[in-house]
Amino acid sequence: MRWWKVAGLAGLAGVAATGVVLARSERRRRAYTPEEIRERLHERLSEATSGTAPSPAGED
Repeated sequence: MRWWKVAGLAGLAGVAATGVVLARSERRRRAYTPEEIRERLHERLSEATSGTAPSPAGED
């Protein structure tokens, strides 16, 4: 195999992997109901105005 074939296959695999990641995140984003989105935005607004920083996800 020539180097350009390997580079082309690697690029194709990268594009496919990126598409999978984007599709997964889009599916998660669309799973929220409008009420859930509104509630989350209100929570974030109250946290921002009160001056408390939310803890990063995964930390206790």
